Amino acid sequence: MRMSSTLELRGSSGARKVCCAHCGHGLGPAGAPWKPQATLRERPIGALGPTFRLEDRVRLREFSCPGCLRLLDTELALEGDPFLDDILFV
Repeated sequence: MRMSSTLELRGSSGARKVCCAHCGHGLGPAGAPWKPQATLRERPIGALGPTFRLEDRVRLREFSCPGCLRLLDTELALEGDPFLDDILFV
């Protein structure tokens, strides 16, 4: 079941898991945060170029599939903040 352009739920109702919509790599059980299982790239927002002149403690987080390295999601956060929990379930 497609949940977004990058993520889907696979499996039966009792054992569904969050997967990359491109390659099917599993990112954990439905109903639990999936971002800790993704590949994380984190950098200061200023690394994007001169247009983004924010404090260096503002970070761009890029979450990619460990299987195919396709970008799954991004978020802006202050350095040290926990991930924004994206939890998928049906």
